[in-house]
Amino acid sequence: MGETLSNLAHQTAFFSLSLGNVLMIAVALVLMYLAIVKEYEPLLLLPISFGMLLVNLYPPIMEEGGLLYYFFMLDEWTILPSLIFLGVGALTDFGPLIANPKSFLLGAAAQFGVFSAFFLAMLMGFNDAQAAAVSIIGGADGPTSIFLAMKLGQRELMGPIAVAAYSYMSLVPIIQPPIMRALTTEKERKIKMEQLRDVSKRERIIFPIIVTIIVCTLLPSTAPLIGMLMLGNLFRESGVVRQLQETASNALMYIVVILLGTSVGATTSAEAFLKWTTIKIVILGLIAFAFGTAAGVLFGKLMCKLTGGKINPLIGSAGVSAVPMAARVSQKVGAEADPTNFLLMHAMGPNVAGVIGTAVAAGVFMAIFGV
Repeated sequence: MGETLSNLAHQTAFFSLSLGNVLMIAVALVLMYLAIVKEYEPLLLLPISFGMLLVNLYPPIMEEGGLLYYFFMLDEWTILPSLIFLGVGALTDFGPLIANPKSFLLGAAAQFGVFSAFFLAMLMGFNDAQAAAVSIIGGADGPTSIFLAMKLGQRELMGPIAVAAYSYMSLVPIIQPPIMRALTTEKERKIKMEQLRDVSKRERIIFPIIVTIIVCTLLPSTAPLIGMLMLGNLFRESGVVRQLQETASNALMYIVVILLGTSVGATTSAEAFLKWTTIKIVILGLIAFAFGTAAGVLFGKLMCKLTGGKINPLIGSAGVSAVPMAARVSQKVGAEADPTNFLLMHAMGPNVAGVIGTAVAAGVFMAIFGV
């Protein structure tokens, strides 16, 4: 009887938990609090935090044969990030970008954060491939961060990179507004933009096809991301496959979010996560995201000058890839200056351009390293 009780006791987590595991469990609980109580991107943060909780209570769940190991293999094969892009395309209206093609410039400007972080990461001791994988966090695009890390063979860094990218996506409403206010005047924040023109159905259908041809011809390695993004949008705009559009943007999207979120969280075991490298990745990710936001706003100020005050610089901050959260933040900060100001649809143009821009930035890195 004593031996039986001893065996049962040693099967509990109490005998295997390290101080690091306890710390990571505490972090998981904080993230759950932010997701449930503060509602910071709960669709992403809740499964990530729960995966973090599970792997630190029972590490074998992430070993070969464990449930979350097989979820993670779908990340490693870049299947889940590509399917996320399919859902984003099916959900997103590209009309504001088509109506105002200058938005592409704002989305491109926001990628400054990615490339500045690349050089900074190399100065901090990362090799070139590691620096590229870390710097893409500046685009605030979790799926692209996972995709690039795996393509560049940075499996060991995937957990910190993905958690940092998704955390900054969820913290967009906290991180961006102070930067936006610091770089703009009240007069600039009050600028009202002209209503966007109507975009025809023909334009909406042709746009994803043309973008796919151009981008995938120049950077074929982006085909899984750009191709799925544009396919999802073509489902939406064609009007002939409503069932596919609804599946991609609802049922399939939510299934993929569950698998992706829990598997990303499960990469954060104490042994893999509690390292000085992780702290550097988190710091670099924040710097990259802040630089990207600042670059978008500053380029928006330049466009404001060149157009005689027709463009509100706040929409430049939406050039990062956090769709549609970044666009909503542009609207919120603009409305604080003038409650009658409506910037949401104008900000969606740079926001969509940022999604494309971050995927292109990832493609550039893959081309540089011959992937």
